[in-house]
Amino acid sequence: MSRTERLYYNHPDTRTFEATVIRSEPRGDGVAVWLDRTAFYPTSGGQPFDTGLLGGAPVLDVQDDEQGDIVHMVGDVSPAVGALVQGSIDWDRRFDHMQQHTGQHVLSAVLEHAFGARTLSFHLGSDSCSIDVDRELSAAQIAKGEFGANQAVWLDLPVTIRYASEEEVRALPLRKESARTGTLRLIEIEGLDLSACGGTHVNRTGAIGQVALVSWERFKGGQRIEFLCGGRALGRFQRLRDTSAASVRLLSVLPTELPAAIERMQNDAKEQKRVIGALQTDLAKHEAAVLAARAEQLPAGRVVLQAFDGDAVRLRNLATAIAANPGVLAVLVSSTAPVLVVAARSADLAVSCHDLISGLAKEFGGRGGGKPDLAQCGGLQAAPEAVLASVRARLMP
Repeated sequence: MSRTERLYYNHPDTRTFEATVIRSEPRGDGVAVWLDRTAFYPTSGGQPFDTGLLGGAPVLDVQDDEQGDIVHMVGDVSPAVGALVQGSIDWDRRFDHMQQHTGQHVLSAVLEHAFGARTLSFHLGSDSCSIDVDRELSAAQIAKGEFGANQAVWLDLPVTIRYASEEEVRALPLRKESARTGTLRLIEIEGLDLSACGGTHVNRTGAIGQVALVSWERFKGGQRIEFLCGGRALGRFQRLRDTSAASVRLLSVLPTELPAAIERMQNDAKEQKRVIGALQTDLAKHEAAVLAARAEQLPAGRVVLQAFDGDAVRLRNLATAIAANPGVLAVLVSSTAPVLVVAARSADLAVSCHDLISGLAKEFGGRGGGKPDLAQCGGLQAAPEAVLASVRARLMP
């Protein structure tokens, strides 16, 4: 049986309390402390633990131990057993969790009543929350569920805590059957929901503030729905508002015209990319003709060895254009380290670009591959001049 009286069970709005230390021991970089009573909520049921101060030391974690007691992980201050210490809850964090958790009860109840979508699990994260439901809802149903949840908030329904034995629970209309035994703690939202839950909740639904559904996706045969309540919903709205306002100023359009303006910009960008690509191809052909005419005669054939300032696409396009000329091998390297190498040959040459590139990769530590007529590698740890010198040496008898 737990020795810890859980103050948050009946008084979730408790912010400060006094308690007696019943056990204390070093653990890792901190100290594990057990109290005879606590208002700190331990991680449980999808809700994270509370933080705050205990005896002046920061509370870093709160968990249920194997005996069912609550253990508080604090800094390196070790309170003496029997000492009376004061605890203070980080109220902003606690109230945020209360808003999200009560909002989850409201949303889950509305979705089940309206569409038969049962909540299978709940996660309360640091930025957003989610529920997993057992069926997929349409966008219209999602919108209707969101409106219904907010109607429950606007009605400012009372949220109460009560307890019931296993026998009494069997006769009650719980939204979800509980696997717990013994006396159960029940959270009731008047006329809307009755659930077994050990979490912290607001006293009335009006304190939830707002329930906003921000995204949903298919998940394990059902659906995962992300939502925000209260302060989190306000914060997300403020960020979206500021982003929208900045976009409106930059594009000189009305807020409702933003999607169309972005689509026009995307289409313009695609067209510009097409034009630039065509120009680059023409330029590569011109450069290739000039370089092929200046090719150096080596035993392996006419060879173009050159360093260029460009990425892999430019080097590959240029090397391929050079190799379109008969009897030419092109080996192009980037002008900056780590060096990128592209080799391309015309069809009438016997030299293997793959073997050439593999040899360079082994010598200078790069990675790559390809075919006999076109190959490339990157990450060569050498100066471009050293790579070109190695290529020349490999092409000599």
